[in-house]
Amino acid sequence: MPPTWIKHLVAKRDVMSGALCARGTRIPVAVILDSLAEGTTEEELLRSYPTLRPAHVRAALAYAADLAHEEQVIPLIAHAPQARREPTRRGRRRSA
Repeated sequence: MPPTWIKHLVAKRDVMSGALCARGTRIPVAVILDSLAEGTTEEELLRSYPTLRPAHVRAALAYAADLAHEEQVIPLIAHAPQARREPTRRGRRRSA
């Protein structure tokens, strides 16, 4: 059975350089997901992009969920030691 998002999202080589977009629009899924992650509401998204439909937003979320199940995400360590910096050397310049 194909994923539920497949009928609402499409990637075409001649549209947005092949980026996955909401079907019938030039709105990349990444823009939808980034906006939601930044706190934009679905209503604000739909107002900002008149060609976008609620089904597109749900499909983008379903796509992201599928990716999360497929990819292994390695969490960042909250307090990892920072890389050491080499001290700057002050002094005379060498002439060539």
